[in-house]
Amino acid sequence: MKRNLAYSLLVMLISVASCSFTNKSFENDDKDKLLLDLITYVLEKGHYEPKNIDDDFSVSVFEDFIDVLDPTKRYFLEEDIKEFEQYKFQLDDQIKSTDISFFNLVYGRLRQRMTEAEALYKEVLEKPFDYSKKESINIDYEKMTFASSKKELRERWRQQLKYATLGTYDSKMKLVGEKPEDGGKPMTQKEAEKSARESTKKTLDEFFDFVNDLQRKDWFVQYINTIVDEFDPHTYYFAPDEKDKFDTSMSGKFEGIGARLQKKPEGAKIVDIISGGPVWRDARLEVGDQILKVGQEGEEPINIVGMRLDDAIKLIKGPKGTVVELTVRKIDGSLETVQLTRDVVELEESFAKSANIIKDDRKYGIIDLPKFYVDFDDYTERNAATDVAKEVERLKQEGAEGLILDLRDNGGGSLKTVVEMAGLFIKDGPIVQVRSSGKGKDVYDDKDERIQWDGPLVILVNELSASASEILAAAMQDYKRAIVIGSKQTFGKGTVQNVIPLDNIVRSNEHGDLGAIKITTQKFYRINGGSTQLEGVKSDVVVPDKYSYIDLGERDQANPLKWDKISPADYKPWDGYIDYEKTIANSTKRMANNPQIKLIEENAKWLKLESDETEISLNYDTYREEEKEHKKKSDYFKAISEYDSKLAFESLKYEEQLFTKDSVLREKRDRWHKALAKDVYVEEAVNVLEDLQKNNIEHGKLAAVKG
Repeated sequence: MKRNLAYSLLVMLISVASCSFTNKSFENDDKDKLLLDLITYVLEKGHYEPKNIDDDFSVSVFEDFIDVLDPTKRYFLEEDIKEFEQYKFQLDDQIKSTDISFFNLVYGRLRQRMTEAEALYKEVLEKPFDYSKKESINIDYEKMTFASSKKELRERWRQQLKYATLGTYDSKMKLVGEKPEDGGKPMTQKEAEKSARESTKKTLDEFFDFVNDLQRKDWFVQYINTIVDEFDPHTYYFAPDEKDKFDTSMSGKFEGIGARLQKKPEGAKIVDIISGGPVWRDARLEVGDQILKVGQEGEEPINIVGMRLDDAIKLIKGPKGTVVELTVRKIDGSLETVQLTRDVVELEESFAKSANIIKDDRKYGIIDLPKFYVDFDDYTERNAATDVAKEVERLKQEGAEGLILDLRDNGGGSLKTVVEMAGLFIKDGPIVQVRSSGKGKDVYDDKDERIQWDGPLVILVNELSASASEILAAAMQDYKRAIVIGSKQTFGKGTVQNVIPLDNIVRSNEHGDLGAIKITTQKFYRINGGSTQLEGVKSDVVVPDKYSYIDLGERDQANPLKWDKISPADYKPWDGYIDYEKTIANSTKRMANNPQIKLIEENAKWLKLESDETEISLNYDTYREEEKEHKKKSDYFKAISEYDSKLAFESLKYEEQLFTKDSVLREKRDRWHKALAKDVYVEEAVNVLEDLQKNNIEHGKLAAVKG
């Protein structure tokens, strides 16, 4: 369906555009203007919810582009912004007429201010910092105004550089008085301070060398994507080289550290960790951590604060086997340096896997599904639906009396696999509704009357369960087929995107590869009629986790589409459970009184408090005291990872046979089982399975486990 939609959309665009974009001629900046014309045309004709390109749109583009270029407000002056503001309400007209004079002005001024900044930071770093001075810096850059003078800008640079140097100074101070291994003289405090400044200077030298290598076209892509981003957070323009990288990632081959990043003023925030990648295997980094510096093996790290996200990613990525050093501000506010060996993410860890859960004399099954994978070129190849079906069958054969489907951190994937997978647990009926712009709804049904698993079912979700995960959880919730346990709500991504190559829209093109645009074309709806957009899926049993009070999900993105609803599909709830609501009430009560859950919620509130702190002391003694408090609090919450559910986990028989030839697989499964044994959410899922089974037995209505 997705491929057909993309094809029909492309045909529609080509048929209308073949005349419009054949004989376009521009006096200057030909390719830039052609790109602007093409992209705004595709957005107008193909986007699910096209925006009016008016004065309000103009203001948003103006403000967002300045923020993209100078998020920490250390380049532009107030007088620059006032000069730029002549275009604040004119960008809509410029976009329509392919006028790029605003971009030209801002780009030229940025290059000028960056040249001045190069001299400025070197001047500031010539003089020692006074760490005994009682002063602080506010890192809430969004609320900060631009400097009114070069004197004020210099002071801003001084504070930011002192802040950037403080962590390095602290590590150097720990060496003061200690005799070095080479037998030389111990470092003095003065030498520690100078060494820290030299380190910061080197990182900035490398940063500006990197920025100076960027071409005008690289900055114009940022302007294009500022315009595109106004439509929704998942619509994006890929320059030709970025399109190649996107194609590679969609094929399932990830080379680098295995994490998805989001731009923040303070660096690059980790928003997703890819199963099987270096970050996942290392286990020290987590969603919410912010990368501040990136260093190559044996080299000083480069400060990426204020750097474009694409450029930061280029520093982080690299060939398999090479080492990258990341300076990270942890989600709890502490600083940590992590070395990772880049690698190709192992696809095997993105596939479904299962385990037996042993509690007393009973056996349950758990299936972990990291994503809804599929080979779009050949659906008969391995895909999530057929793999889960195999795991269900294997668990049945080994005597599982209840099933847990773990969709935590699952960012989604193939819609077709969701529909097929949902059909494993119900007789037949609608699974999801999809609507295209200006058209009626399409209902995707499970038409196979076979039920592979009709026993007790629990689905685990969290704030990072998105898209296809939300479709499955929502369908099972609407049918009352499964009890959903997890966060207050899931991610909230209820939209579908398609990639349109721009070359296919132009009949003749003298500019080479024009790249492609990923554009939002459809919206998902539950079978009860409600959208999963923004609101996601609200768990039946809400339990806190470390992200409960931190802004994550679609609602934390720029310009998300709104929530709405359509008419419900025709469906009948599952009638295989007795006391369904009572089971939910019992679980909610257990979780409210669980000491481990209370500790997790306490940790979540503390993390929120730390993430909201924007006033940072630049006094070294205060800094050290705050670091000690961070360490003390972090140690206190380590008890969370020491929890023991008393549940036993074991691999299925077919995997046990594989272990004799694959010791690495055995190690991976052992690690997974140890993590599951500390997982209070899995423990509660087992309790719910027991309640569902008990209630049905008491009423003489235990569902048969059919083959």
